[in-house]
Amino acid sequence: MHENERHSLILSVLRQETVVTVNDLVKLTNSSKATVRRDIIALDSAKKLRKIHGGVEALHPPTAGLVGRPFNYNRSMNLDKKRAIAEKAVEICDDNDDIIINGGTTTFQMVHFLARRRLKVFTNSFPIAEHLIHNSANLVAMPAGTIYREQKIILSPFENDGTKNFSAKRMFMGAQGISNRGIMEADPLIVQAEEKLINQADELIMLLDSSKFAKRSSLVVCALSKISKVITDSDISAEAVEMIQEAGIELIIVPVKKN
Repeated sequence: MHENERHSLILSVLRQETVVTVNDLVKLTNSSKATVRRDIIALDSAKKLRKIHGGVEALHPPTAGLVGRPFNYNRSMNLDKKRAIAEKAVEICDDNDDIIINGGTTTFQMVHFLARRRLKVFTNSFPIAEHLIHNSANLVAMPAGTIYREQKIILSPFENDGTKNFSAKRMFMGAQGISNRGIMEADPLIVQAEEKLINQADELIMLLDSSKFAKRSSLVVCALSKISKVITDSDISAEAVEMIQEAGIELIIVPVKKN
């Protein structure tokens, strides 16, 4: 990752979070601590952030938006796992299928494997739609609404956003976390949008890297009974496997190709 890209990513996170640690930025940028510290010094000198002990602080309060970390923050996390999961998800699809893909960094990885496919795709993800438009022959449709820049998704609080006019064979969905209570998200507007999308698909397939089984939130999108398949990676814990199997959900575990 080039210096300008790292700087943009660091500043993007600080538009959502007041304080970010050096360790978080190392993971985010996939860089060394020395590189991150040089970036912090440069951005502090340019008065774009405030250098503090162990990390950085935003100069201004985070802008109003959705609860949750920005798309660019999560995009590089567990990338090998996300890509392997996404590849298996696309293998499930047949050409000419009608599918829904919700916005997220794991579902975004599907675009690379959809490049040579021909499907009808409904998505609320701006980067998914943009990539497919420029790099594939898939038909792409989107709902109406507001673009949330940090999460890079389109959401609307209104019923007439076009979602109900699209009927899909399958919905592929990521999430903040999963527990025995169901699929979990952090923002009410995301929950509302995903409920509408789920209702338009015959089958719900969850794309969740193994870290998602340890994450929790206060908001439940849907119960486990709504899910037909979960695709995850081989680092999934025995407890998580048991939870999915006891819920009667088909579990697909993919090996991870290390780059």
